[in-house]
Amino acid sequence: MTTATALLRTPLYEEHVAAQAKMVPFAGWEMPIQYATGIVAEHRAVRTNAGIFDLSHMGELFLRGPGARGALDRLVSSDVAGLEEGQARYGLLCSERGTIVDDVIVYRLEAETYLMVVNASNVAKDRAHVSRHLSRDVDLEDASMETALVAVQGPRASVILAAVTDLEIREATIEDLAPFGVVGARVGGARAWVARTGYTGEDGFEVFLPWDRAVGPWSRLLAAGAALGLIPVGLGARDTLRLEARYSLYGNEIDETTDPIEAGLGWTCKLDKDFIGRDAVAAIKERGPARRIVGLVVEGGVARHGHAVTSGGREVGHVTSGTFGPAVGKNIALAYVPVALAKVGTELAVRIRDRDVPARVVKTPFYSRGTK
Repeated sequence: MTTATALLRTPLYEEHVAAQAKMVPFAGWEMPIQYATGIVAEHRAVRTNAGIFDLSHMGELFLRGPGARGALDRLVSSDVAGLEEGQARYGLLCSERGTIVDDVIVYRLEAETYLMVVNASNVAKDRAHVSRHLSRDVDLEDASMETALVAVQGPRASVILAAVTDLEIREATIEDLAPFGVVGARVGGARAWVARTGYTGEDGFEVFLPWDRAVGPWSRLLAAGAALGLIPVGLGARDTLRLEARYSLYGNEIDETTDPIEAGLGWTCKLDKDFIGRDAVAAIKERGPARRIVGLVVEGGVARHGHAVTSGGREVGHVTSGTFGPAVGKNIALAYVPVALAKVGTELAVRIRDRDVPARVVKTPFYSRGTK
């Protein structure tokens, strides 16, 4: 006899239930997929005003000590060694084969203190991967179950966050924080790290809080933003937002069978430094990938993960993510196809319910801030 593993809950679970959220299993957590407003309304709120997200299921690994900088620069594909205090950078954890273990953001909080944010489904795997490559002068702490993460995203995010935030830097404001900047603060009365990062294609912030202090800042942010159109947003709209912005989702566009070059993430790989998987990635770049990820506009149907991409009736690739894009007003998708079919303007099809629906390769991102 087997028993199902109980789903984890974030410290904001009761807030979601009270707000009539539809809760669903996601990466071992019970998370809000949408609220009573619905996915499309939540999506549009982020594009026009602001949305607040509970991302406390994400993983947080702290690395501290004199060897942290060097260890992270070896672990992560991007230029972590070049980070100043108060800066963050997106990058990849790669295997020796040059495939993608995870995509991460590394924040340099203090001189010898770094925070690596990892995907919820990969916390245990990433912790083990990182641990294998650390020297004795680096302390690794998995604070995933002690750290809550709240994001405020959208054109009015800075005004809303500023109303309940006091920065530790004198005479500085939230508006002064640069993209991929991070600063210590008090948000809604709780000690926090505030970063100008996000996953929506809009301006926005991610706020790292003590697990047991998350409810107060969440409530105060909602109250501060009520008159400015701020609403809570679930994982459904988070997915449509990131897809319009052409951000990769681990398990869809990237995983340990994909490499950075074919995934369009070669720009994250600093090949003039030594990182795990560097030689394999450089070799793939040199010979060229067999396939590439492309953006598709699909006419007459919504493509979904796993749908076949066809050319002349022959299956040539597969869809990794697909949706209707509320801000662009089109059915959009990302898909892997052979390099010869990856040029913008190429006419293809997506097999939806045994019917080949016309699709065209288009330039991405589908949506950029400031455009309709």
